[in-house]
Amino acid sequence: MTSITETAFATLEEQKRLLSPVHKGPTEKAGRFGFRGKLALKFAQQFADEARPPELCSDQVIAVAEAGKPTFDFFAQWVLSFEHLGYVAEVLKGLLAPDGKYFIFANNIDLLSKYQVEIDGINFYVLPIDESTVYNELLELFYIEKNDLKKLSIGGKIDAVANAGIAFDQTFEKITFEKGLEVMGPVRNRNENRPV
Repeated sequence: MTSITETAFATLEEQKRLLSPVHKGPTEKAGRFGFRGKLALKFAQQFADEARPPELCSDQVIAVAEAGKPTFDFFAQWVLSFEHLGYVAEVLKGLLAPDGKYFIFANNIDLLSKYQVEIDGINFYVLPIDESTVYNELLELFYIEKNDLKKLSIGGKIDAVANAGIAFDQTFEKITFEKGLEVMGPVRNRNENRPV
């Protein structure tokens, strides 16, 4: 059984950033640990010993890491604003590899746009999302049939998505983070038309 402490998740676990897990444990693939849940990007200031929810999270995270490897092979998540990619890059600094596959679904980029943004030598695929889920968007992007996954466990589904993500080799328009900030749209109300 792969333990979280043997993987790149250990740092995030230590920092108490892995929240609301639907799955947090070994997947079906030997030596791999998977996570589905939320990632805390920015913590609220703590006073004494009161516990406060994070100020900022990325939702619908799907990620995998291999035992004995210091970086993530695959990491996908939803953010309210393209701007939050800056926090993602900061939080995951040192845990991402130049050959890893990292997908950010931003709620305020044009629905017809798909970008690649490099930050500190790490490539992020930045895609639009509207009234859908990261999971469904990834299945579509990777041409995975939902029916093929029906009988799999949550860990098995994470494996299927991650394996397809790791093999993904399409290229999109390359832009800088600064350019993305210029072209992003206004931040929409996060509770309006959101799938539950």
